[in-house]
Amino acid sequence: MNQIIRVVVVDDSAYVRKVMKEMLSRSPFIEVVGTARDGEDALDVVERLRPDVVTCDLIMPGSDGVDFIRRQMTERAVPIVVVSIAAESSERVLSALDAGAVDFVQKPTALATERILDMADEVIGTVKAAASAPLARLRPAPAFVSAPVIAPGRFANRYDMLVIGVSTGGPQGLKELIPRLPANFPIPIAIVLHMPVGYTAAYAKRLDEMSALTVVEAAERDEVRPGTVLIAPAGRHLTFRRDAAGVMRVRLDLSPLDTPHKPSVDVLFQSAADIYGDRVLGVVMTGMGDDGRAGAAWIKARNGSVLTESEDTCIVYGMPRAVVEAGLSDASIALERLADAIVERV
Repeated sequence: MNQIIRVVVVDDSAYVRKVMKEMLSRSPFIEVVGTARDGEDALDVVERLRPDVVTCDLIMPGSDGVDFIRRQMTERAVPIVVVSIAAESSERVLSALDAGAVDFVQKPTALATERILDMADEVIGTVKAAASAPLARLRPAPAFVSAPVIAPGRFANRYDMLVIGVSTGGPQGLKELIPRLPANFPIPIAIVLHMPVGYTAAYAKRLDEMSALTVVEAAERDEVRPGTVLIAPAGRHLTFRRDAAGVMRVRLDLSPLDTPHKPSVDVLFQSAADIYGDRVLGVVMTGMGDDGRAGAAWIKARNGSVLTESEDTCIVYGMPRAVVEAGLSDASIALERLADAIVERV
């Protein structure tokens, strides 16, 4: 990264604007070129300065963050990173992502300088990733897509489990993928989505409302069965185990403790490969980092299959790139074709 990323900071607190500027200025590749105190002010500042990335609080008087994101995306797409407490409701964060925000970083509730500066690396990394997001992909979440029911005779009985890993851009990407899967999709689906604690249940509910399949935040000992999409709760790994009666169930655990993410795509994929062997189909979608590469290797070692989202449709081509460059991807597929590709293989 050698090009300077020009950033506008939007927050109603002058103190937070100052600290955010100090935080982002720690990177030699980021320059805060302007600030705004609310959504209305932000529209003017962004139009005048044309930044590469905007960081935006959500809870502001007058025109709040969600309203600003909606209006800005209508006027001109720009990568927006939400940096907010949003403590009273996860719904506001999900609305911001629906409106076109790239990602969300949670502010600490204690606004002491040292606490905010603790998140400097996360904010800098997220802003850098957002700067590379293709503007054509920054758009509001799609409306409900009615997936056709597929004749049972078409199913090849090749796989017993579909596992999906996704991070930055994931909330938007999954809303394009899961509603396109038919109600009679014949195998269970388990997903690791990197989100802060407290948001996966609300997200699962929104995705459920859009989908023919049942989407839930996974709970300990949930039965793993066709027709259900299990989203790993933020803060715990999702794995599988058979009970005494032979029924496959969800296991949620804090271990392993040394993973960069909790839940981890690697942990989910490894568990699926250990339990289902060659009858696992893994999918790695948009996201920063390389979570999923080691898990994809486990799936491939047991003769399962792995698909990756193509670079053209990723908000951040980090996780899929890691899998592709390791030689573990059977095919790279554009997001709008991914559901069809999954159904064809299943």
